[in-house]
Amino acid sequence: MVDTDTQAQVRADKIHDRRWAILAVLVLSLLIVVLDNSVLNVALKTLADPKKGLGASQSDLEWAINSYTLVFAGMLLSWGVMGDRVGRRRILTLGFVIFGIASLASAYSHSPGQLIAARALMGLGGAAVMPATLSIISNVFDPKERAKAIGIWAGAVGMGIAIGPIVGGALLGHFWWGSVFLINVPIVVLGLVLIRILVPESRNPNPGRHDPVGVVLEVIGLTLVIYSLIKVGDLGSVRPPQVWATFLVGAIVIAIFVRFEQRSDHPTLDIALFKDPRFSAAVGSIGLVFFALMGTTFFMVFYLQIVRGYTPLQAGVRILPLAIGQIIASPRSPKLVRRFGAKAVCTGGLVMMTLTFVGYVALGQHTSIWVLEALFFVQGFGMGNIMPPATESIMASVPREKAGAGSAINNVSRQVGAALGIAVLGSVLAASYRKGIDPTLSKLPIPGSVRVQMEKSVEATHAVVEKVGAGLQQVLPASDKAFIHAMHVTSLFSALFALLGTFVAYRFLPGRGPAEAVAAVPHAAVPQPELVSE
Repeated sequence: MVDTDTQAQVRADKIHDRRWAILAVLVLSLLIVVLDNSVLNVALKTLADPKKGLGASQSDLEWAINSYTLVFAGMLLSWGVMGDRVGRRRILTLGFVIFGIASLASAYSHSPGQLIAARALMGLGGAAVMPATLSIISNVFDPKERAKAIGIWAGAVGMGIAIGPIVGGALLGHFWWGSVFLINVPIVVLGLVLIRILVPESRNPNPGRHDPVGVVLEVIGLTLVIYSLIKVGDLGSVRPPQVWATFLVGAIVIAIFVRFEQRSDHPTLDIALFKDPRFSAAVGSIGLVFFALMGTTFFMVFYLQIVRGYTPLQAGVRILPLAIGQIIASPRSPKLVRRFGAKAVCTGGLVMMTLTFVGYVALGQHTSIWVLEALFFVQGFGMGNIMPPATESIMASVPREKAGAGSAINNVSRQVGAALGIAVLGSVLAASYRKGIDPTLSKLPIPGSVRVQMEKSVEATHAVVEKVGAGLQQVLPASDKAFIHAMHVTSLFSALFALLGTFVAYRFLPGRGPAEAVAAVPHAAVPQPELVSE
């Protein structure tokens, strides 16, 4: 009879042999979640059409996006910790099933309300999928190869962001709006089959007691904070009570959560992890870079489709260099880290991103599109040298048995940074646009309610002009000019936050030496105590 240790070693060796196939399945799982968000952006205009879409209002469209973000960000940490406890493959499978059912419900929604509810359910599924993919990578790959695997994983994020608008534009050009969600279903079915065949189960062998109080506090606090940030972006002000009061209550709940976790002997989130500068600096850098990136990505859609007049498909193609740069850089960044250290590579990537935000100031209505393409490529290349080393720093700082929690923190920092960026930089954009368009609108006999609507955004101005007709055509040149100026102001704010991220990475991330020492520690190819036979 073969002893248990020998059986475990044979099974670990088999898993190690198919680790790259496992990575391919995990990348597919991640790609479909990321791609769906970017696909929706190009479908918003169609969804607002009462004949071709659902006749969704501006508020409906905002909540079709925000319902997903709210649930996704609020549940990331809980799903990550649950994966460590009950099994990461099990949570990945459950998340995929929820995501597939929600995609089907979204495709056949008959009203904006149904779509918003289905999108919230998609957020619940996506929140289970994303941390599970990264935590499984940490348990399948040994430290020597983990950085490369994470680089490929990070490249998939860039690919999804860029491919989404192209896929969405192509589908909308030939099919009804629901096709942008329906396409998820066969991919989900394929993914479930491959997960069952290839992905091994793993979990924390000593999970300790459950922490229901910590989980409830975390979900409530994070959800309230994210909601308040979303409302800042919607209302363009922090003065309404639903903004500042919600944020204050959420911040208090998070503070209680942190205090509770510090005193707990079985915490959901080990607060001591943040004492490691490698961990906290990487989390901070990721949050800041997504703050800057998502704030500018928010206005770039309007620049391409409204000011430059591109169709959704054409606009999607124009964003492709962002993905190409990231796809080229992400898998190669581990080699640079081994040679120069995480500090130098991340700092260099953040400098690239800072310069691209400054470069947006050169964009005008008739600037050669190749200027933007070059900026996108450099930005993607910079991202490809930030995300893998920063993510690896986070995952290397977390014990393998808590990989799900580490992965969730990585993704929470991205989501909070993105929500903050859209809220803060979106408000800067709106205020700058309003200031630029007001002198033109004040000279025209426009009713107050219509004027307020036109002041909100360049999209709203164009929509009103299109509806009213020739009487307001003279507003369009001034609207485009005001938007471009607002875009320049917002991009400079983005550059400041990217520069802050550069300082954090340079000051606190490890230089060459310590990171490599950690990576060189001998480990088994697969952490056998965590693998679970089924």
